[in-house]
Amino acid sequence: MTNTPATIIQIKNTRAFILELVKDLTTEQLNKIPAGFNNNIIWNIAHLTAAQQNLCYVRSGLTVTVEEKYFTPFLSGTKPVKFIEKGEIASIFNVLLNSMDRLATDYSSRIFLKFDPWDKRYGMKLNSIEDAINFIPFHEGMHIGYIMALKKLV
Repeated sequence: MTNTPATIIQIKNTRAFILELVKDLTTEQLNKIPAGFNNNIIWNIAHLTAAQQNLCYVRSGLTVTVEEKYFTPFLSGTKPVKFIEKGEIASIFNVLLNSMDRLATDYSSRIFLKFDPWDKRYGMKLNSIEDAINFIPFHEGMHIGYIMALKKLV
């Protein structure tokens, strides 16, 4: 099994890589939904935070640690509903990184006392908070692929 604190560090490093990947894009490029896609780069980035919150906190019966505006609008099955302005984009980037610091603190504090098992559509069964945390790099890797594809089209 993966060392969970090390995995959290890996996730934060991956997220820093994603922000580096998109740092030169304009607000318009981050919001553009190319033909054939149903979302954009900024939705994908915000979705990473929402998915992590859902996997770790909601499945554990806990309240999410991010503001609602960074959670529900970016859950799986949603799509962009409005243009996200530059200031809000900066906040999404901050939440992306800070949510991992909070997860590390909360994991170390052992607040994840229960977990509602979940069969993911990728053929994986998540039975514990450790399974959820260890699933995040796989999920984020997929979204890096989407972000890179979108970046070529914006």
